[in-house]
Amino acid sequence: MRTLKVMMAYRGTAYHGFQIQNNGITVQEVTQRCVSKVLGAPSVIHGCSRTDAGVHARQFCFSVQTESRISTLGFVRGVNGELPQDISILSCEDAPEDFHARFSCVGKEYCYRMHCSESKDPFTTDLALHYRRPFRAALVQEAAQQLVGTHDFRSFCSSCAENTNTVRTIHSIDVEIDGQRAEILVKGDGFLYNMVRILVGTLLDINEGRIPADALGTILAARDRSAAGRTAPAHGLYLNRVFYDLPALLQ
Repeated sequence: MRTLKVMMAYRGTAYHGFQIQNNGITVQEVTQRCVSKVLGAPSVIHGCSRTDAGVHARQFCFSVQTESRISTLGFVRGVNGELPQDISILSCEDAPEDFHARFSCVGKEYCYRMHCSESKDPFTTDLALHYRRPFRAALVQEAAQQLVGTHDFRSFCSSCAENTNTVRTIHSIDVEIDGQRAEILVKGDGFLYNMVRILVGTLLDINEGRIPADALGTILAARDRSAAGRTAPAHGLYLNRVFYDLPALLQ
């Protein structure tokens, strides 16, 4: 039995997230069907993350076990030949048999992308948040550093059960701006449901003066979703990188 480690990218606009659901088509459903066809047997793919409906991925990992002797290049070419245009296999490699895309992952980086302009960009309608207000990148960058480190992020989680472990470590938050394009990059060891979208929405509320710039410590301490800001729309969010090597995550 072989275990394949596969990197992919997808545009999440048409999908109800990655994980198979009963209420709509998902990335896993479509990809799994194509993988099974290429491997010549029913196959189950295991993703590194669930991702919400409408969220995109620049780099997403899944693992699959197979008895097929197909080459890794043959797998990439074969599955890409079956997939729709909004999903792409980037690479494939043989991994240790116990490798699992989710449980072997040591960290992820998310990117939230915005188009900062009074006028909308028709080429990024479903790929970036159209943000009309002035974006004060330096203010947001400085405020965001209050979230770096190990904290209880319950205030930044939607629908977290009381017994859920909500402690996570954020290794870095960086704000990058180039003309009308702005990106907020968040790297950490793991993320709660809607955590990055709530984090970004709260930073945008700080940008707009709705929340004081020094309030993030108080929001964390509240351990209450109502203490944080709004949830940013899904279409601006990307799973940007996944890490299976701790030094790469920490650099």
